[in-house]
Amino acid sequence: MNLIVGILMVIGCTLGGYAIMGGHLAVLWQPFEFVIIFGSACGAYVIANPPIVRKRVMKEIASLTKKQKFAKKDFIEVLSMMYLTFKMAKTKGMLAMESHIENPHESSLFQQFPGFIHNHHAVLFLCDYLRLVSLGSDKPYEIEALMDQELEAHHEEDHAVSHSLQTMSDGMPALGIVAAVLGVIKTMGAITEPPEVLGHLIGGALVGTFLGVWLSYGYIGPMATAIAARHAAEAKYMNCIKVGLIAHLHGCAPSISVEYARKALMSDVRPSFAELEEATSALSLPS
Repeated sequence: MNLIVGILMVIGCTLGGYAIMGGHLAVLWQPFEFVIIFGSACGAYVIANPPIVRKRVMKEIASLTKKQKFAKKDFIEVLSMMYLTFKMAKTKGMLAMESHIENPHESSLFQQFPGFIHNHHAVLFLCDYLRLVSLGSDKPYEIEALMDQELEAHHEEDHAVSHSLQTMSDGMPALGIVAAVLGVIKTMGAITEPPEVLGHLIGGALVGTFLGVWLSYGYIGPMATAIAARHAAEAKYMNCIKVGLIAHLHGCAPSISVEYARKALMSDVRPSFAELEEATSALSLPS
């Protein structure tokens, strides 16, 4: 929704302001200038990025039409999930956890938390490390170092997506100048034409500079920033799980482990102690 509203605001303010001050919108219709700028930018983008990054970019742009999936309720849910998981591990032992770890999507434990169970990366992350613990790897500092390596690799993959769009955005003003220069070259070839013809040609050439800057700072750059913000929110979600797991491995009680994880969250999505206590008090272990 923010994507659509933002695009409409950029178009309305730019073209509306231009029209109100007496500009003629028809002058801005220069489709070949757009082809030069946007087409060249897309070509450079294809050269610079492998298919997997291009595929993820399209997926992430489509996701901008949806609301942010990591709100406070999502963090209350994941904290509640960790509380119940750690409670089961403490009371019934890791042997009782094996069936839930091996088949999380069929687990009566994890199915109580639909938002978590639909987050493929989060489910794998939690279950993989619980599996390591069940196999006897119980050294918190070693596991934390391994977690950091995995999260860093995931961060680099995410960064490649937003960085590819940002690089495309950074190049568009320069490609706008290229289009403008080509327009000037065309204008110089018609130097003997009357002033009204030359004025139209010069105006068309300057539209290239306008389009390059407008597309860069009005659309592509903000989309790259929005995608990076979504990735940052997911990184906080994963870090929350990591902090809770490490506290659990250090032998903390379930309520203390999730309190450690809660403290790792940003203030806008961090539930209060009372909110988390209310959520966890309503939970019950599966039979």
